[in-house]
Amino acid sequence: MTAPTDRRSFLRVGSLALGGGALSLPQFLAAKAAAPALVKDKSVVFLFMHGGPAQTETFDPKMDMPSGIRSATGEVATTIPGVTFGATFPKLARLAHKLAVVRSFTTGDGNHDIKPIVGKNSLGANIGSLFSRVAGPTLPGSGMPRNVALYPRAVDDSAMEAFTKFGDFASSGPLGATHAPFAPGAGGSLQADMTLSVTRRRLEDRRTLLGDLDHVRRALDAGAAESLDGFQQQAFDTILGGIAGAFDLSTEDPRVVARYDTAPLLNPNSIRTVWKNHERYRDHGQTLGKLMLLARRLCERGAGFVTVTTNFVWDMHADVNNATMTEGMEYVGAPFDHAVSAFIEDCEERGLGEKILLVCCGEMGRSPKINARGGRDHWGKLAPLMFHGGGLKTGQVIGQSSRDGGEPASAPIGMDNLTVTLLHALLDLNQVRLMDGLPANVLTTMTGPSPIRELF
Repeated sequence: MTAPTDRRSFLRVGSLALGGGALSLPQFLAAKAAAPALVKDKSVVFLFMHGGPAQTETFDPKMDMPSGIRSATGEVATTIPGVTFGATFPKLARLAHKLAVVRSFTTGDGNHDIKPIVGKNSLGANIGSLFSRVAGPTLPGSGMPRNVALYPRAVDDSAMEAFTKFGDFASSGPLGATHAPFAPGAGGSLQADMTLSVTRRRLEDRRTLLGDLDHVRRALDAGAAESLDGFQQQAFDTILGGIAGAFDLSTEDPRVVARYDTAPLLNPNSIRTVWKNHERYRDHGQTLGKLMLLARRLCERGAGFVTVTTNFVWDMHADVNNATMTEGMEYVGAPFDHAVSAFIEDCEERGLGEKILLVCCGEMGRSPKINARGGRDHWGKLAPLMFHGGGLKTGQVIGQSSRDGGEPASAPIGMDNLTVTLLHALLDLNQVRLMDGLPANVLTTMTGPSPIRELF
């Protein structure tokens, strides 16, 4: 192979693909220089409840309302006096003093999409891509991607493919593929490398490719050449598995894996196949706990923003595709209660409660009135939203809903407020305002709206 000798050719070759993007040397150096002043020692795990969870059966039961409006699953008392959750969440109810629940959150419409995490509020990019645009695509010195998306196949090869019919969680919008989430198990070539399922010859070929970059050193100034060694080592360490261990649950204590595991909670054979979505219910039960464990491991090792989704399971219309509220919450809510509680307790025990911010919501809520089939329909005026950790003020309910749980009864909290809240937790936004070269639309998106003030 003829080695490139000009600077432009070097920048084209000297990159490492991560989740469909590429980390070039200038981006790596810029991220390394910018990170200390801008980036907090925090991480966000965004557990997306795709399909639209019902506010009534999750965090706002409305048990003083008539049958057909109040929670179809009943309620359970929490550790916050006077506050109850839906009865499918007994473990989360015991942790309510460590949670912040928003009862005035609105997504604006009842459309199926992924707008809280990829939408107008984030320039059509995953919120993690906005973070990556400021912090850099990888953690300097380790190769850990700053922005990761976890689908069921990240922990179970037999799971269905990532569900992208209503939106691409890996979208980086106008920010460029460099800032797209790295998605292990989603079919990317780097994922194969990170599980070390490649031949030694192929790995040596990659070493040779990196070695060829030495031929372009004379095209670089002395300062860049000095930094090149570290960049080359970072790329090769990533390929060889320098961060691969973080993605490998076989290295975790089996007792911890068992603690998170949601598979024993739901026998796949017990899921009625009358619902066309039964395979997704199966994947949700089989993988959610391990996905949350993987998210914790990645955050421990420097990932800044981790999206978790078990695909499309919260759409409980009681139609040919989706179960009734009571049956659906058994399939979906019980694994959620277990996995999220295990994550919270594990983070607290490991001293990560202040470091990792967990947020849970979907693209909408569900109608206040249960339909004739026993389901709830699309509803954009009110939706559930929950936080834990990250140094935020928890043990509280923020905002109020109307008597029937159909709309906010206090000042509504929107998706732009949610986006800025998460970025505020990760970045010093005052420093972001002083950054050179940050596009105006990115700056406005990140610093224009107000965060959820009650959390800070």
